[in-house]
Amino acid sequence: MIWWCKARAVPALLATLIATITLGLLIGDAKFPVPALTGASGDFLIGHLITLAPAIVLLYGTSRGDLAIETVASRPLRVWDTALAGVIGLLGLSTAVISLLADSDGLTTVLGRNLAGYTALALLLQPILGRHLSTSALAGIPLICAATGWVRNGQPEQWAWILHPADSLPALLLVAALLPAGMAFALTWNRPPLTIQGL
Repeated sequence: MIWWCKARAVPALLATLIATITLGLLIGDAKFPVPALTGASGDFLIGHLITLAPAIVLLYGTSRGDLAIETVASRPLRVWDTALAGVIGLLGLSTAVISLLADSDGLTTVLGRNLAGYTALALLLQPILGRHLSTSALAGIPLICAATGWVRNGQPEQWAWILHPADSLPALLLVAALLPAGMAFALTWNRPPLTIQGL
């Protein structure tokens, strides 16, 4: 188990998670305006971006091994990797739910929800796209949401859960559905990821 923690960069993941939450709480509700390609422009919380960091470190750690070798390994590495992601996602989701139910700081809800959502998306993207492409695709998601996720009245589109305010129940339900779907997909996908020559 110790070798798995080292190979999967678990200490770096935990440090990134702690730093992300601390930084998110220190920054607060800092926003910057984002011009939109469609609809109206809106404000983008810095918390929408920093919660991406743990998911990217998770992708880095779980992509360090050789999928072909690990698939036939005697230890259930894929299960361990998915469980690690699930713990991170459930930590974020439970934080968001408790914060929402306690009617506390909306920032905590956004940080938890987006942490769980990015983790779920990482679980969906990594088996298909592999190490490099999944990290790039995941990093592009908040940019796509910021550019195209606003309707004409300045409200976020239903699918752009990242942009929804803290009290948005549809966004929380979407993330709650994405996490188990991502975990199930990561455990059952058996095809090799897409590759690009030279990566």
